[in-house]
Amino acid sequence: MDNLQSEKKSRIGNLSWRLILGPLLILIFGGLFYWDHLIGRQAPILFIVCLFLTVRGTWEMAQLFRTRSFYPRYSLCCMGAIIIVASTWLKPLGIGAPEASELSYLGPTMLAFSLVVMVLFLISAISFEEPGQSMETLSSEILIVVYIGVFLSMTAQLRWVAGAEAGYLVLGSLIIVTKGGDVGAYTLGRLLGRKKLSPKLSPGKTWWGARGAILFSAIFSWLWLTYMPGLFEASWKPCPWYLSILYGMVIGTVGLIGDLCESLIKRDVGKKDSSELMPGFGGILDVIDSILYTGPIAYLFWSLFPMASWR
Repeated sequence: MDNLQSEKKSRIGNLSWRLILGPLLILIFGGLFYWDHLIGRQAPILFIVCLFLTVRGTWEMAQLFRTRSFYPRYSLCCMGAIIIVASTWLKPLGIGAPEASELSYLGPTMLAFSLVVMVLFLISAISFEEPGQSMETLSSEILIVVYIGVFLSMTAQLRWVAGAEAGYLVLGSLIIVTKGGDVGAYTLGRLLGRKKLSPKLSPGKTWWGARGAILFSAIFSWLWLTYMPGLFEASWKPCPWYLSILYGMVIGTVGLIGDLCESLIKRDVGKKDSSELMPGFGGILDVIDSILYTGPIAYLFWSLFPMASWR
């Protein structure tokens, strides 16, 4: 009985923290990104935010992996992820091929990733002493720089994919759609959820919650891409309705998968949250997992489809 009451109080406490921290984070980052929009295409505020997410996210993943025979070196992983993320800013700074666009500008990220992996291999070879640990550690280090460095780099490139002036309309679409999916999953999951979606990975997720995530993502996407372009620039037209709905459904689905993939990491190493940084939320990875995972898909959409009807 005491355990049930304690668990109930913990849930109420976590919900209270969510209700407090959620709006506060929105206000803080909304203000920072508006400031960054005013500064221009170099996006220094976004760069600082990405550096913070890289440093903290890499630390959380390194701590998660410090189990069994995984011993990732945080300093190496962090430096590698920073190099990959920093390569995203070559184009806006006019370095390399500033006229390249969309999918043709993935070169710096992939080159930086390749060089980082080569260095990780070299250091593992130099520090090798005996069989039984090197491959596990190296694999965890590569996974960390991919999950944090490459995924965050792809997400940050949304700042320029449809033009620098529309950067936060595009980035905002990703954040609004994924977090709208979270709202839908929680709402329909609580109201109608019975059958578990993946009881071993994430016992709290249900099939109705998944349907809610996709439905709400589509609605939030249509609302954002219909009414927000005109607020950014009076002459901008809304995104075609069928593309905004398709975008929302796909991002909502992939965001759900991204959440499960982060749960895979945590469950396999026996952890509930990536850290205890924010009560009610967990760590940085628990907050941005779906955003990171959907970043490449959002980039693909904005590169291949006529989403930016204002251009």
